[in-house]
Amino acid sequence: MTTKPLLICLSTASIGGFLELTTSSKFTSSSLNNSTHQLTAITPCILIGTGLWTLAHGFTIGKARIKYAALAKKDGEPNVDERYLLPNLYAQGTSKHAKAFNCIQRSHQHIFETFTTATLSGIMGAISFPICTAVSTLMYAVGRYQLSKGYAEAGAEEGGADASKRYKYPMAKFMWYGFLGNVLLGMGSCGLIIGGKKTVV
Repeated sequence: MTTKPLLICLSTASIGGFLELTTSSKFTSSSLNNSTHQLTAITPCILIGTGLWTLAHGFTIGKARIKYAALAKKDGEPNVDERYLLPNLYAQGTSKHAKAFNCIQRSHQHIFETFTTATLSGIMGAISFPICTAVSTLMYAVGRYQLSKGYAEAGAEEGGADASKRYKYPMAKFMWYGFLGNVLLGMGSCGLIIGGKKTVV
């Protein structure tokens, strides 16, 4: 990720969070308070949906493992069961079938490098900035789906597996922007709570 998109992402989250915080504090009606509480639930809904999709995506990895192990056996690769099957996370070796399966496996494994932080920061951010956090979480979820799809399809490239094609879908890179937005908004919300500027109901 280059510096310019990173700065745009962080400044957008900062400005959006500031505007949301200052605008909502000017209104004290009970109906607006109820709306804010309802909006807080959007982020967890998106995250729960992303978690269920992650579980479903995991089942495709099991099918791919069996498929590429069978193809490797058909092509006469040695020690296929020891190299492809569980408990191995990735297939061992550099054959075209091993590389193809490893791209698909990576499409699932890569999710767990950011999902915990995106979830925790999203839930915390939604307490103080429900609208901005819902937007950044949606960006994360859509980008995450497209990045995983691109990673999995990179394994089936005609000229052989090519992981560099994982960003072929236009929203894939937005996973990182949504992730960083959640982190910033979550940290800001934690700061407000610790500083006594926001109470958790």
